[in-house]
Amino acid sequence: MEFNRDLDVKGLNCPLPILRTKKALAEMETGQVLRVVATDPGAMKDFPAFAKQTGNELLAQSEENSVFEFFLKRK
Repeated sequence: MEFNRDLDVKGLNCPLPILRTKKALAEMETGQVLRVVATDPGAMKDFPAFAKQTGNELLAQSEENSVFEFFLKRK
């Protein structure tokens, strides 16, 4: 999937991945896509909740070898 910005929050635990994601999205333009890579196991439930709460669109999420990848589209 194509994206405009990449954010690596591996090694950070809740709430830091969400806080960094929120900051990165705020610096982006409407419609742009942010790719986030995280290792916090809570991320799989945190990111869908964050997207729903903020109105940003969670385009995709996946997990491979305990590394989580999310694609969020800026509202």
